[in-house]
Amino acid sequence: MSGAGGRARTSRLWLAFLLAPGLVVMTMFVVWPLLSAFRYAFYGFHGLVPAGFVGLANFRDVLFAAPFSAMTLRAFEHNLIVFAALMAGQNGLAYLIAFALLKTLPGHRLHQVIIFLPVVLSAVIVGFLWQLFLNPLFGLVNQALLLAGIQGPPWLGDSTTALGSLIFTNAWHWIGFPALIFLAGMQRISRETLEAARLDGANDRALLRRIIWPLVAPSTTIVVVLTFIGSFNWFELPYIMTGLNGDPGGATDVLGLYFYRTAFGGVSSGLQDFGHGSALAVLMFLFIASVSAIVLRVLRRREIEA
Repeated sequence: MSGAGGRARTSRLWLAFLLAPGLVVMTMFVVWPLLSAFRYAFYGFHGLVPAGFVGLANFRDVLFAAPFSAMTLRAFEHNLIVFAALMAGQNGLAYLIAFALLKTLPGHRLHQVIIFLPVVLSAVIVGFLWQLFLNPLFGLVNQALLLAGIQGPPWLGDSTTALGSLIFTNAWHWIGFPALIFLAGMQRISRETLEAARLDGANDRALLRRIIWPLVAPSTTIVVVLTFIGSFNWFELPYIMTGLNGDPGGATDVLGLYFYRTAFGGVSSGLQDFGHGSALAVLMFLFIASVSAIVLRVLRRREIEA
């Protein structure tokens, strides 16, 4: 017994030794900054120095006081638009692509690689690449439109097209990820089920709506939750392509840019406001966490019913 007990203690010590570096890194770079943000959200600041406890004043200012409230609402609306567009456009097309790949047409392995290849690219590379493509003077997009006799707009310089251009770029970058998740879910469906539906006269449309869609519920849950989190954490692509102020004229401003600009200062203003920035970060965290939990619960129930 003593030998078994010694081995158990040795195993626990070895496990603790292996976990310790990861726990230290998580504590230093995730847990501590998160707790600090919660703390700073209740303080006013003079530059980098806390000026005193202000309670919920920072939260009240961010949500209801000018000029913060208008910028908060504008950025939030843009994040909602991004989420809706990515769900309908990116994920809807990814579902169809996954079904096409499921048919194992000639070259389907190569097609899988081509579809997923943009996902492995850095957001910085993608942002600068599409900045060049969308350039109104020498960009490939407008040059292609000119060949068809169409004068393309200044995509990132026009408030009516800038946000849509960013959404399209994001979809190009990430469409391979939901496509492969849906494909993995479809590949779990037995061939007998699909063949039986075909024998009953189901065409591709009926197969996608009535057979495959309910059976890929777990994949749908993953895609919806990750798309929601990614849409409301959107920062890199807007920052690279349109700048910290969400140009032109705030047309591409989102919560991530607004938080960074408030907490650390923007291009036009070097003022740092950790109090209001931390309050905004806390509100973003609570909103994303609570909505994700609700969506996950609802979709998990759909999985059980399916």
